[in-house]
Amino acid sequence: MILIYALGALSVLLPVVLVPALARRMPGVRAGRAAQRLRVAVAGLTAAFGRVGAALVVLLAGCAAVVAICWPLGEALARLEPHVDHPVFDYVHARRVDTWADLNFFYTALGDRYPLMWVTVVAAVVFAVLWRRRRWWVPLVVLPLQFVVEQYVQAVLATMVDRGHPPTDLGTYPSGGCARIMMTFGTIAVLAMLTWRVPRGVRVALMTVVVTLVSLEGYTRVYTEKHWFTDVIGGWVFAVLLFAVTALTLLVAEGRIRPPAERDAPQRVTAGT
Repeated sequence: MILIYALGALSVLLPVVLVPALARRMPGVRAGRAAQRLRVAVAGLTAAFGRVGAALVVLLAGCAAVVAICWPLGEALARLEPHVDHPVFDYVHARRVDTWADLNFFYTALGDRYPLMWVTVVAAVVFAVLWRRRRWWVPLVVLPLQFVVEQYVQAVLATMVDRGHPPTDLGTYPSGGCARIMMTFGTIAVLAMLTWRVPRGVRVALMTVVVTLVSLEGYTRVYTEKHWFTDVIGGWVFAVLLFAVTALTLLVAEGRIRPPAERDAPQRVTAGT
């Protein structure tokens, strides 16, 4: 039983340690070759289709890439069901404590569609008001869009993998609760960063909170027996990838992806005398 509580604590402590550590590496990533290629690609798309068109291309291509990654991942995780999921399920089921289960049921509801639908609606209206002197329609499009994108991409993966569910619930691969929390609160965090000049430390803190919520959601989904353990692992990967696509789409639409630095222009060659 101590192990179950320890894993619950770890689901909170691990993001608190990892996210700031990864954030310290971001300057190097931004200066890397992959980031430069991304800027070149975005600059080309924007020149060809405009900001909104480029953002749409990024969103569609990104969602396709997420499916291409998470589909084989789901097939691989499904093969672990007899060796990983069943033992974890039996271990948790045999050691459930009513009080702890009630707390987990209370928290895990945060990842359900209905409460997050209302969070999405309220946040969209609030940011539209805050953005009234700029492109106010962007939050009204982006926030509902992230909700719809998560739902349909998750449905595509669930159909393609079709791995079934635990005997106690209908949750399947990938864990949608984890993805919905990441998408909803992550998008709200990005909009907040675009709305105000947020210091770097606050930006890191915001993303740490979001990732911690996602991590804890995964733990509660296992303890409440809504998902197999590997569904949650896949849900975490799915959440991070799909949120990265959504955040990049928003930044492209807002013109926040700077074009690659221009190399020194070649000196003009004048005709010799």
